[in-house]
Amino acid sequence: MSNKTLAIIKPDAVGNGYAGEIIDKIIKAGFKIKAMKMVRLTRASAEGFYAIHKERPFFGELVEYMTSGPCIPIALEKENAVEDYRKLIGATDPAKAEEGTIRKLYAKDIQFNAVHGSDSDENAEKEISHFFSRDELLNNYSE
Repeated sequence: MSNKTLAIIKPDAVGNGYAGEIIDKIIKAGFKIKAMKMVRLTRASAEGFYAIHKERPFFGELVEYMTSGPCIPIALEKENAVEDYRKLIGATDPAKAEEGTIRKLYAKDIQFNAVHGSDSDENAEKEISHFFSRDELLNNYSE
């Protein structure tokens, strides 16, 4: 069981001014922010990050969406981080998300779903390393 996960506040949530509220909910849920930054993904970076979906029909739209504006990747730490963060954000489709979850509150639809969360401990490690160097993780905000 890992104690780290990656959150991304996606371009729609950043553009709609929800980043502060989402970060507040993450902190209040007991997560520690280990590293955070605002970035504008390049096409190559987005394609690399979402390479697992390369053969899926929505891949091109996903890359366009994730490069459409700034996003905020956040390395989080908490016991049982992956599972707890996925509960906090809710179902990918906000229409099916539980009341009070981040996606229920801030997502428009299944495509513009406000946030990303790692789906496994293994993917969390890979995803965090896509955005943050070891030094960035060591010089963190929560110490």
